[in-house]
Amino acid sequence: MLTAALARFPRLQLIPQATALQHLPRLSQHLGRDIWIKRDDLTPLALGGNKARKLEYLAADAQAKGADVLVTAGAIQSNHVRQTAAVAAQLGLGCLALLENPIDSQSDDYLGNGNRLLLDLFGAEVENVANLDNADQLLEAAYQRLRAAGRRPYLVPIGGSNALGALGYVRGGLELAEQIAASGQDFAAVVLASGSAGTHAGLALALESARPGTRVIGVTVSRSEAAQKPKVEGLLQRTAELLGVEMPHGLNLELWDAYFAPRYGEANAAGLEAISLLARLEAVLLDPVYTGKAFAGLLDGLKRGAFPGNGPLLFLHTGGSPALFAYKQK
Repeated sequence: MLTAALARFPRLQLIPQATALQHLPRLSQHLGRDIWIKRDDLTPLALGGNKARKLEYLAADAQAKGADVLVTAGAIQSNHVRQTAAVAAQLGLGCLALLENPIDSQSDDYLGNGNRLLLDLFGAEVENVANLDNADQLLEAAYQRLRAAGRRPYLVPIGGSNALGALGYVRGGLELAEQIAASGQDFAAVVLASGSAGTHAGLALALESARPGTRVIGVTVSRSEAAQKPKVEGLLQRTAELLGVEMPHGLNLELWDAYFAPRYGEANAAGLEAISLLARLEAVLLDPVYTGKAFAGLLDGLKRGAFPGNGPLLFLHTGGSPALFAYKQK
């Protein structure tokens, strides 16, 4: 049903083939539990990452509407902004990025390296803003300013996370469901970083539809469970409505919020330890903002017995490695 519903929406083919589902043998031996990862950090666009799945639909919509510039917003080290600027360059469009410094860093690496360096290489126009607390108003003001100047802007929401963007992870979730079936594994849980909510919402909708009862755990990167849950639930509902499908009755949203401190965008010790462990044992690179903290949640969940039984665990690796060059590792 979801496959047929998705077929109604045009998309770019930024990801021409499925990303790998990979077993991590050395880490599994170290932890005493089988760990697998879905390699969405290896999508082809601009050093990889999950946002390419959302941009397949958003950029196709921008093209269909005759846009000549993509307008979006995020942190200085935003993976989403980096990939939006990249797809704009690939399509011959302009890109205006509104950037905030959420951790008030004055580090040269944070301000000019990593994802921020790539924005300049992709030719994006950058506008620094004090914060993105009123992001919708700032984006709308930029949109109107560009319209008044004779441009044809298209607004790409933070994280690419509206119902149209979430279709990318409905598609990605169906892809993953097929890979799980082919692997013969009975995964105890799927763990991912939960931020702007599009990845989490799309994946949860797809997996509950294709493999009912799959446990999906979102590790929050910026908010408490109480603040994050309505965001994911609301986007889930809007995505189902866009597709014209019913919400799966058994869908249960599970969020862990103990791993993002001290705040969004600021590295913490557990996340850095997770980055080091996975790099040392498997040569897989996490990032300090999203995947490092989410993988720290998985590791801690193992320690505290949050995954009953002996079934393997699956981590959705959403990318972000360019941010490693913006943060000094401790």
